[in-house]
Amino acid sequence: MLVRIENFLTKQEVTDAVSLLEKADWVDGAVTAGHLALHAKKNLQLPEDSPTARQLGDFILSLMGQSQHILAAGLPNKIYPPMFNCYQSEGEFGDHIDNTIRRVAGTAVKVRTDISMTVFLSEPEEYEGGELVIQDTYGEQRVKFAAGDMVMYPSTSLHRVTPVTKGRRLASFFWMQSLVRSAEQRRILYDLDMSIQALSAETPNNAEIVRLSGVYHNLLRQWSET
Repeated sequence: MLVRIENFLTKQEVTDAVSLLEKADWVDGAVTAGHLALHAKKNLQLPEDSPTARQLGDFILSLMGQSQHILAAGLPNKIYPPMFNCYQSEGEFGDHIDNTIRRVAGTAVKVRTDISMTVFLSEPEEYEGGELVIQDTYGEQRVKFAAGDMVMYPSTSLHRVTPVTKGRRLASFFWMQSLVRSAEQRRILYDLDMSIQALSAETPNNAEIVRLSGVYHNLLRQWSET
C-alpha cells in the first residue's frame, strides 16, 4: 500500500528546513549503505549525529504524532529517527530493498523496517530525474511529490531513485515499525478506518458505526504485536 500524505510540512516549514540543510555539513551517503547497496548508492547524506539532522528530525517526529492519517496508515510502534539526503550531479540509488533491522545510533534500540517514508523537501520543477520508483503489487509506481508531501510504502518493496540530471533533490527518509507486521493486514485496517471516518462524518449517529468500530478494534487486537 502506497499512501501519500499531502502538505505534511507547510511551504514555510519546507523553506526553513532547506535553509538549515544548506548550512549543514554533508557526507558521502555510501557510509550508511548495506553491503549490497554500497555500489548502487550515489548521494550525499547528513551524519546521524548532525545537530541539524536531530533538530529537523525531532520536528518531523512531533508532526507525525499529530497526523491521524499517518496513525491510520502506519499504526506506529517505533520510528527510526529521520535522516536527510541530497541527490545532484547524476546522483542516484539503484534497485534495493531496505535493511530489515536498523539499530538507532548510540542506543540499544532496534527498529524493524515495516514501512519506509520519504518527505520531499524540493519542488518537482527544481530538479530533473530523481523519481522514487517503487515496485508495488499493482506494478511500478513512480513518485515525485510536491515539497512538503510524504509518501509511505512497504519496506519490503524493491525501489530506486533515478539519477538527478539537473538541480538538487533534498528529502528526509526514515522507517517505521508498525504494531501490525503484515502489510496486507495493515491495508485492511486502513481501508476500514477510512470508511468508518467517512461514515462518521456523513451520519454521526448511525449505530452501525459503533459495530464497525468494534470490528476494527477487534482485528487490531488480534493482529497487533503489542
